[in-house]
Order: sequence, then C-alpha cells, then structure tokens
Amino acid sequence: MKRLVWKELDAAARAAALQRPAQAPVEAAARRATVKRLIAQVRADGDATLRALTRRYDGCELDALEVSAEEFAAAAAQVAPELRAAIAEARERIARFHVAGAPAPVRVETAPGVICERVLRPLRRVGLYVPSGTAPLPSTVLMLAVPAQLAGCGDIVLCTPAGADGRCDATVLYTAQLCGVTRVFKLGGAQAIAAMAYGTESVPRCDKLFGPGNAWVTEAKRQVAGDPAGAAIDLPAGPSEVLVIADADADAAFVAADLLSQAEHGSDSQVVLLSPSAPLLDAVAAAVEEQLAELPRAKLARQALSHARLIDVADLAEAVAISNAYAPEHLILNVVAPRALLPAVINAGSVFLGAWSPEAVGDYCSGTNHVLPTYGYARAWSGVSVASFLKLVTVQELTPAGLQAIGPCAQTLAEAEGLHAHERAVSLRLQRLQAACA
Repeated sequence: MKRLVWKELDAAARAAALQRPAQAPVEAAARRATVKRLIAQVRADGDATLRALTRRYDGCELDALEVSAEEFAAAAAQVAPELRAAIAEARERIARFHVAGAPAPVRVETAPGVICERVLRPLRRVGLYVPSGTAPLPSTVLMLAVPAQLAGCGDIVLCTPAGADGRCDATVLYTAQLCGVTRVFKLGGAQAIAAMAYGTESVPRCDKLFGPGNAWVTEAKRQVAGDPAGAAIDLPAGPSEVLVIADADADAAFVAADLLSQAEHGSDSQVVLLSPSAPLLDAVAAAVEEQLAELPRAKLARQALSHARLIDVADLAEAVAISNAYAPEHLILNVVAPRALLPAVINAGSVFLGAWSPEAVGDYCSGTNHVLPTYGYARAWSGVSVASFLKLVTVQELTPAGLQAIGPCAQTLAEAEGLHAHERAVSLRLQRLQAACA
C-alpha cells in the first residue's frame, strides 16, 4: 500500500493521490465498441444471441432462459435453515428502514383556490441485475427487490448468470422468491442489460435497470441509458471502494479488516485510509499483512491493495475535507467522536460511525442499501431507495377564484419570456371569468 504525507504533496500530487484506478484509454475504447456491438446483436437477434453469448462467456448451454418453478423449488431445498433465517432477518430490517424513508404524497394550498399535489406512481416494470462473478450476491437481491416491492412495482424482472451446469446460484434464487420475484433469467454481463433494456422473445423490456456489475455491465448500463429507446438506470457506478478516517485511538485490526473487506471485492476496488496518527498507519499496514495470510481471496485483495493509499494528514478536519473531495462510496469514521464529524461530511454514499460500525453490516443487514454511487459520483448521486422505483407526479387544480388570484403573475412572467401563447392561455380564461361576472 502506498504511504503518503498530505502536507508534502503539491496540488498535482494530491489530485493523483485521490485518483481511482483508471482503465487504459485503448482498453476503455475497445470495451465501448464491443458492448455497442453486443447490444446491437441482442436487439437484432434476441434470444438466439443471448444463448450464443451465454455459451461463450458463461460456458453453459441453455434451453430455457427463464428459471422454472422446479428450479426455484430445488434451490430452496439447498439453502440451509440458518442462512434462510439470516436472509429473512436482513429483509425485515431493510424493509423497516426503507418504509421509514419512503417519499410521501403532498397536498398543499399555495394560494386560496390553488391546490398543488405530488402523487406517487411506481415504475411499471423494473429490471434487477445480480452479479455472480467472483461471488454470488443474494444480498443484492434484498437491496433491490425489497424497495421495489415497497414502491409497488407490479412487474419485477431479475437477471443473474448461470454456472457451467446451467443453474443459477441457489441462494440468489431463494432470496428472489422470498422477495416476491418470480421472473428470473439465467443471463449475465452486458447481454443481460441489453435484454432487459430492449426486450427479446423471452425477456420483457424494462423501464429502468438496477444493480451493480463489472466494467462490461457498467458500460452497457451507460449505453442503454443514453439511448432514448433504451432504459433508465439507477445510478452511475464503478468498482467498490471505501475510505476510512481513523484517529490514534482506533483499533488497527478493525481498520485493517474494514480495508480488506472492500479490497476482496475485486482487483479494481480501492481502499483509502486517512489518519493524523503515523503510528496508527504503521499498525494498520502490519495488521493488513497479518490478516491477508488468512483470507481465501487474498490474491484479489493484494491486487486491489496495489493502488490503496495510506495518507498521513494534519488533523481530522483535513481528513474530512479530503474525503469530501474524494466522495467515497463508503466512508467509515473510526474516531472517538464520530458524530461530531458527521455535519462536515458532504459527499459520501453511506457513512459508518465509530469502531463498532463495520461497513460489512451495511452490505448485508443493518437496513440501509449497498447499491451506492462509486467512482466519485457520490458528489451528486444517492444510493438506491424506494424513491428510485417511484415517479413523483405533480398535480395542480385551480378554482376560478384561484386563477384570478395567480393568473396575473403567470401573465407577467410569460410576457417577460416572450411566450405569448402562454400568456393567452391565462388571459382568455380571465376574460371569460370577468365577462361572467359583468
């Protein structure tokens, strides 16, 4: 892990220290072109292309793309009772939090006789993507399907890759069914995104797509979101990341474990540690090496740690300022008084306060959502919630007296903008009302 002292860096070096791992321009361009071609193939040939791509990339031959009732039943039988209980427990907490944070209808009289409302409408059909590359992610099913259900989405489609045996991960299927999702397709990668965005003979076209994925999935989501004939997406994202701010009192073993819990996601994940304590940075570096020796995914974690940063800062205030510039997906405040720092936190996907709040609980079962903006997008985006699955439609209703009260305001503004038809739409009505009263 690279060790840096913030006060010794000039502006260019500081910017470089906060850079995410970047793809080579040639590699990125090649990926864009390949994904564009793949999407076009799926649009042109539908299921036939999906089968061919699944054969090529997932190494399995599929007859039916959709998971059958028999496969759901077989999957449920494979899930151990203690895992079933943990999934149900996590689902209950996620639902409790998301219900509390859901948008509410609004009705307000902005002037006498002028009623303005906001009504909620669920998205018609949504597509959920659940990766299964380096590890299956039933937790992602919970994070997407629970708020989709709470929003009232009537048609939920889920895609997740099949293994070489042509079957999807049993825990993913069990969790999907528990959350009321019964339309699951054995599709992964960019081709799954294309299928849900445009539809095929088997896969229904979706209005909005949700879920994390690798660089190919992310590129496919970007491309379909930029196409008016495609589908909206939940948020822009990149590789997983965590930034930890720790003081001299932090437990180095805890900090190291939090860094490694993100590093093991994949070789392109990034972890950053900021601390005003040089001894703490030394202790964390040693603890990371100790814990790596016990991790089954140590090889992946080591690759991620090659672009990790341990940064010596002047104080905690400087650490928060650096974090805001970085805008991490996950921010851990492992300090004596974490809540005192929270008001200064502006840019972060999700924040974890104190020594006893590991980021891993947010990934699984605290109740918040782990589908979050990464790669600096936390400057402007929020994580997935019930609101992500809703449209907020405004409504207005005016009585004659209401139009007489606010109509002149609209006329003046329309005239200022040179939009005479707008002005006339108001003035004709006001004239009619005046004539009726004469």
